[in-house]
Amino acid sequence: MLLTIIVLDSVGVGELPDAARFGDAGAHTLNHTLQAAPAALPHLAALGLAQVPTVQTSPQTVPAGPAQGAYGRMREVSPGKDTSTGHWEFMGVQLQHPFQVFPDGFPPAVMDRFDAATGKGHLCNKPYSGTDVIRDFGPEHLKTGAPIVYTSADSVFQIAAHEDVVPLETLYAWCQAAREILQGEYAVARVIARPFRGEFPFERANEHRKDYSLVPPPTVLDAVKATGQAVIGIGKIPDIYAHQGFTEEIHTDSNADGVAKTLARMQQAASEGTSGLIFTNLVDFDSKYGHRRDPAGYSACLAEFDAALPRLIAATPEDGALIIISDHGNDPTWHGSDHTREHGLLLMHRAGWAGVNLGERATFADVGATVAEALGAQWPGPGESFWTRPS
Repeated sequence: MLLTIIVLDSVGVGELPDAARFGDAGAHTLNHTLQAAPAALPHLAALGLAQVPTVQTSPQTVPAGPAQGAYGRMREVSPGKDTSTGHWEFMGVQLQHPFQVFPDGFPPAVMDRFDAATGKGHLCNKPYSGTDVIRDFGPEHLKTGAPIVYTSADSVFQIAAHEDVVPLETLYAWCQAAREILQGEYAVARVIARPFRGEFPFERANEHRKDYSLVPPPTVLDAVKATGQAVIGIGKIPDIYAHQGFTEEIHTDSNADGVAKTLARMQQAASEGTSGLIFTNLVDFDSKYGHRRDPAGYSACLAEFDAALPRLIAATPEDGALIIISDHGNDPTWHGSDHTREHGLLLMHRAGWAGVNLGERATFADVGATVAEALGAQWPGPGESFWTRPS
């Protein structure tokens, strides 16, 4: 049995009931993207996207007859709208309290220790857009070598440094030092290395980004690994779970690279008879287009994935499944540059499952419960499996 899960990072499908608490009432990443920059998504629409509640695809792409797969959407019960919150809930960790955020920057108790660890001081230390911060502080960084520290509405401590000024190994060591500091009352979900390069106004070297996550409680990934089956993390997935619960980790440089490596690993698993889980995150939707409020780029990115979908479906074994989900929204037409509090997408290709309505799932943790049931792993945590076909 082989399951493949692909996270379309930030492809939200409409506001959650509590979106107003987050300033996101009315947000809808998918609809607003396609309204601002129309694109045909025929394969996603045929799989079931056209039947997902509130989703409006292009009229010419809505297939005749029932969907070719299973479809629905999911509520996030954890109090947040960030990567770690969503992904942890997918695998059975429902947070009772949100991760710590620092809207006024990090206090001296944190920054004094960080400065001592780097010996360089720091620049910025406040919420900032990732592209704006290197533009505004990059020139001073080139002169001083001091790292640019910034955060956002998410629970993150981000460190930007020019690759010609700070070697990647040094930047990663600084991130590890920050991860050790940011525990307890100052714990953040992720410390992120944000290297950049080139001349002013600079560009981010996203292929060298690295995330240092808090260690999660036990997850479905650990439960599957304990059965002796493969748990293969592709893209930033292993970083999000602090590398816990994986038998193999595969780095990616872009969505296209992530799809290619997922497809290759699916084909290899089929030829070797591997049983287990392939778990991929495609981050370009979020990092390149959502945060930068670029609906045209976002739409083109959706079309690129749609074109690849038939190959992923063809590589799915007869007794397995391909599950496509999203972890939050990042409406590129919305104000600001932060994530939006939205339902998660849920689509599934599985032999014999045409036109199956999975409904509105009560929690993202239903994904993990489904993985556990399908792969025979013992999981006592939250979530209701949708592996058994609804009557």
